[in-house]
Amino acid sequence: MTSKMKLLIPVFFTFILQGFAQNAELKSGPMLGYSEMREVVVWLQTTSKGKVQLNYWNLEAPNKVFKSNVVETDASAAFTSKIVLSLLEPGNKYGYQVLLNDKSVLFPYPLEFQTQSLWQWRTDPPAFSIALGSCAYINDTPYDRPGKPYGSNYQIFESILSKKPDAMLWLGDNTYLREADWNSKSGIFYRYSHTRATPELQGLLGSVHHYAIWDDHDFGPDNSDRGFIHKEATLEAFRLFWGNPTSGLPEQDGITSQFQWADVDFFLLDNRFSRAPDERKTGERTQFGKAQLEWLIDALKTSKSPFKMVATGGQFLSASPTAENHIRFYPEERAYLIKRIEEEGLKNVIFLTGDRHFTELTELKLANGKYLYDLTVSPLTSGVNTNPEINILRVPGTEVTEHNFGLLTFSGKRLERKLTIKIFDALGNEKWKKEILSE
Repeated sequence: MTSKMKLLIPVFFTFILQGFAQNAELKSGPMLGYSEMREVVVWLQTTSKGKVQLNYWNLEAPNKVFKSNVVETDASAAFTSKIVLSLLEPGNKYGYQVLLNDKSVLFPYPLEFQTQSLWQWRTDPPAFSIALGSCAYINDTPYDRPGKPYGSNYQIFESILSKKPDAMLWLGDNTYLREADWNSKSGIFYRYSHTRATPELQGLLGSVHHYAIWDDHDFGPDNSDRGFIHKEATLEAFRLFWGNPTSGLPEQDGITSQFQWADVDFFLLDNRFSRAPDERKTGERTQFGKAQLEWLIDALKTSKSPFKMVATGGQFLSASPTAENHIRFYPEERAYLIKRIEEEGLKNVIFLTGDRHFTELTELKLANGKYLYDLTVSPLTSGVNTNPEINILRVPGTEVTEHNFGLLTFSGKRLERKLTIKIFDALGNEKWKKEILSE
């Protein structure tokens, strides 16, 4: 070993130790939020007040490094930050580096993001894949109920990453507020922070783009609805901790949003903020609220997408009047939406749902010969429902009663698109597969 190398080695290890030591000031992340052709958002959370900045570069031209704006975190926003990177080039992959208080933070996994391709009028739409899952419970002994821990198999997040999805869609119950949490903003922020800091989750956050909806447990108490007094606080937490492109409608507050990946539209619904109590005997029976429901019908009709993916926290299509399935407490709203879909001649509408702690695919043939689907994917890490109810619309062979996640792959030529649904167990082993062709 040369004397020059002997001098460099201590410097190198000092740099490494300084980089990892800086992680003590980083609570969780970075996490990639939405991706557009020329803009992405990157989220992260510090442990205390700090200055955050990103260096980033096109992987095809790594010597040209760009700098983001500096964002300061503070306690009022749970020390979270969102850095918007704009004026990017479509269809490119970028590497990035986190600077915290002007010091580089090192990670044991790669940090990369991507911009969506400008394929319109040029090529067929690109193939892409979206991971799916719901019900992510992370144990926290002082605040958990006594007895057997409810959460397990956290390695499922590493299994999801191994499939190399372009993005992940979280289908609700993405964290579980406890009794000690939901009646205070500090408790709500604590629970969101605790879940987001799960070590096995960090690699997935750093290189896969994430979108989310919520269900009852990340909105409030079990089976909570519009009457939850602290729903504005959980709405604030959702907006702080996720990087969706928008949140809410002009006529209705909440988390409603929409995004497009390649040629496929994803409609993100809010089934809690305007939801009537399940057991209420009088008044309007709704999960979505009139404004959101009519917006959805308008948006579906306007969409040119070969598959129209509608994400909502609870099962919509299941024929079993069980638990909080739509048909049990809101049959009129379910029937109304199905009728509108049929009358408008909408094709390839697929609901994406969670909540039920088991996985299944539900299929309904309409009178006009079109099919509706509801893909329920649950749970990621929470307790498993090992004895699901009888659902006469369930596609045979699609029931899964263990920790699992889904992967949607869209491929094919512009007018001949194909959706491949795969369900995997916590170790990444395939459980079942189904293909649906666009009409």
